[in-house]
Amino acid sequence: MPKRLIAIVLMLLAGLVQAGAYDDILAAAENGENATVIGLLQRGMDVNTTDRAGTTLLMMAARTGNVRLMEMLLANRAGINRRNQHGDTALMLAAINAKSPAVQLLLVIGAELETSGWTALHYAVFGGSAETLAMLIENKAKLDSRAPNGQTALMLAAKLGKLDLVKLLIDADADMDLADYDGDTALRLARKAGNNEIASYLRQVGAVE
Repeated sequence: MPKRLIAIVLMLLAGLVQAGAYDDILAAAENGENATVIGLLQRGMDVNTTDRAGTTLLMMAARTGNVRLMEMLLANRAGINRRNQHGDTALMLAAINAKSPAVQLLLVIGAELETSGWTALHYAVFGGSAETLAMLIENKAKLDSRAPNGQTALMLAAKLGKLDLVKLLIDADADMDLADYDGDTALRLARKAGNNEIASYLRQVGAVE
């Protein structure tokens, strides 16, 4: 067989092996197969390998709360603050999935709290975990950061009917009287959504429409 043809065949085989390893490491990270992920990294796979949406191995581990894998990836210098095509970071994905230990780890190593558009605080409200939200508040997350629709974490909590989160944010001194880009305050959003208990509470603590 001519040498040039042999070289082409070897290149094609190497590409197939690399493609297989790519699929394997993504599946292993998603399924919590930590040993497989580490084995593939030791064989030369990039610690910042992403899926087609730009979601990194660290993001996958954070999303599923796989703290052990997160620690191993970080020890191999995984990028902490990378964002996928949706704008999500590892911290945001841990927050929206209420994975408090993962959130804690990322905060300890200095993950960015403030991102343009949606923030980890907004995502924590969607996740519904008071523990996660409290961690972010304790780490000085900006309480009144606005989502792309102009809503703050307090507005989201009021709209979604999450009284415990509303109280946490109020106790932390979130601004009750800000309005979103449609002119709706947290109180008005609670009332529109039929969350009467939250609306009543907000009135009691001095919120206005």
